[in-house]
Amino acid sequence: MRIVIQRVTEASVAVDGRLISSIGPGLMILVGVETGDDAEGAKWLAAKTVGLRIFARPGSGSDVMDASMAETGGDIIAVSQFTLTASTRKGNRPSYIRAAKGPEAEPLYELYCSELERLLGKPVGRGVFGADMKVALVNDGPVTIIIDSRLRE
Repeated sequence: MRIVIQRVTEASVAVDGRLISSIGPGLMILVGVETGDDAEGAKWLAAKTVGLRIFARPGSGSDVMDASMAETGGDIIAVSQFTLTASTRKGNRPSYIRAAKGPEAEPLYELYCSELERLLGKPVGRGVFGADMKVALVNDGPVTIIIDSRLRE
């Protein structure tokens, strides 16, 4: 699985002109699932996401990023995005052959979101799996981090 984490001051997801999820300060996360990804990887990514120290400690008056999502109490929206699995090695048209099909990808996306909820103790906003979504966000910093469960950096 591959995720793109964006620290935001606000974010929202709409489908067919209808607001699905919105948050204030927190994280907007794009989630791509590749064929062969597994539950262990989804759980590892969720723990890594919650523990990632990319926020200033509340009340510190400092801009140093030394606090995690668990410490700041921010919110999360996680949106499935198969295009994160794109291969651009040949030509100019991306290949999505590595993207897991819906029956494999959706349960892992949902497991990732459920693990985030369990670790944070609160609901996580979601998009609509497989839908054409309109995602809006104000990236804070900007801070954008890519994590791949297969690389474990």
